[in-house]
Amino acid sequence: MQSETAPQPRPSDHYENFPVASWLCPPELRAPIAAIYWFARTADDIADEGSDPAEVRLTTLRRYREDLASVYEGRAHSPQWQGVFAALTIAVREHRLPRQWLEALLDAFQQDIEFTGLQRRYRDDAELLDYCTRSANPVGRLLLHLYGIDDAVSLTQSDQICTALQLINFWQDLGVDMARGRWYPSEAAMRRHGLTESALASGTPDSAARALVATYAQDAWQLMLAGAPLAWRLPGRIGWELRLVVQGGLRILEKMQTLEHRTWRTRPRLRGHDLALMGWRALWGTLPRPAKP
Repeated sequence: MQSETAPQPRPSDHYENFPVASWLCPPELRAPIAAIYWFARTADDIADEGSDPAEVRLTTLRRYREDLASVYEGRAHSPQWQGVFAALTIAVREHRLPRQWLEALLDAFQQDIEFTGLQRRYRDDAELLDYCTRSANPVGRLLLHLYGIDDAVSLTQSDQICTALQLINFWQDLGVDMARGRWYPSEAAMRRHGLTESALASGTPDSAARALVATYAQDAWQLMLAGAPLAWRLPGRIGWELRLVVQGGLRILEKMQTLEHRTWRTRPRLRGHDLALMGWRALWGTLPRPAKP
């Protein structure tokens, strides 16, 4: 029997932590992956886009969470996000998506609003990593669920890859985020490197700022390498999809090295030749390693 279809939301920007349904994805999984993607993308827009104050964003996100509850509890959702929740309802019914991981994503978006609105800072790196367990790791677990993979080793390696991707996104976008009032370097890490917020924002002293970003990049690199075996263990299309995701994260880290980790000035970007290199490395199982400090 052919799956039902639902109207898809209109695309906006990409949701950074989500490997979207590409041509590598099996056709039967493209609809549920797209449904999860649009659920996360829309919530991310509620948290980050536009000029609404924090209290308005929190109210909107609360209504969004109520619509998610309606999907799981068999009640009608509101018409405000009709396309999002119509598609998600089908995905939940056909694939039994675990509610806890969708809820975790909303918890992370709520935390984004609260931290940015109140100009809160992460006390230490443990608190930042805890945020990643809700902002990034649920994505990998939802995808593994769709592929019927639930062993402990795979889940752990998926978490490592997703956390690494989230951290890479933070340090790649450091200058962009600081300008928007979003601050991810922890207070403890700043103290260790003798940096104040104003000093990091201006890149002065340069050596201390570079050392901070380099340390964070090394941590993300090690996490990605620890999780990478999952990409080569998974068969078929999901394996190829994940290999390219891993290679993309590692390539960004290489570009950060080339910039001497001055990402508060320049955002590293992937170009056409980078995509060719990533494909070649994915084919041969080559994993670039961080340069020695």
